[in-house]
Amino acid sequence: MNKITKKNKMNNIILEAVNINKSYSVRKGLDLEVLHKISLSIFEKEIVAIVGPSGVGKSTLLHILSTLDKADSGDIYFNDEEKKVNYSDFTSNSLSKFRNKSLGFIFQAHYLLPEFTALENVCMPAFVAGANKKLTMEKAHLLLARVGMTDRAGHKPQELSGGEQQRIAIARALINSPKVIFADEPTGNLDSENSRNFIELIKTMKEMTKTTFVIATHSLELSQAADRIMKMKDGAIEMHNSIALN
Repeated sequence: MNKITKKNKMNNIILEAVNINKSYSVRKGLDLEVLHKISLSIFEKEIVAIVGPSGVGKSTLLHILSTLDKADSGDIYFNDEEKKVNYSDFTSNSLSKFRNKSLGFIFQAHYLLPEFTALENVCMPAFVAGANKKLTMEKAHLLLARVGMTDRAGHKPQELSGGEQQRIAIARALINSPKVIFADEPTGNLDSENSRNFIELIKTMKEMTKTTFVIATHSLELSQAADRIMKMKDGAIEMHNSIALN
């Protein structure tokens, strides 16, 4: 089953994977196949939820799509400013620059730097890219306002709740205006209220920034908020399914 919504058809493909395979060595002479001939397309300005039971390969697929890991075989193409690029064409240095410029990340554990304030954490990817400090700070303040964290700008991560830290992580992911943001079990450490808040915030940010979100999740509530669900089974995409658009 491979249903694509009319809305998707009107948008361009931002990310495409073709015949992705990935195995890990369990012990000498024995490899465990994690991903098997996965092909998929991600469209601009959509929220995609990758779902499936633990161990099915969701995080591995997300890491490969986001350049944090490499496939054993297959190709991944990214439409960057109307130019189609293959991940395999990047050098290590150019891949790092591409990742910082075009991709954003939200993780279950947040990975905020404890010695820096919320504002400084949001700024960090832009500072790494060499962006203007004054303009970056202004944009970071704007993003903090958008995620409802203006009054927490000067607080360090240990002074913030889990839900607040996740909001800071969202703002940080958006600081370089990425084309795609990847989120790996982003509500895994959040209670029900903060999970619902996260879902509403992601939907709002998609509409405001026109950013694509690709989310690996166990959460039924989060997956139901997506524009499209990709269900995985035994290391493969079992089903692409469109659901009611928000």
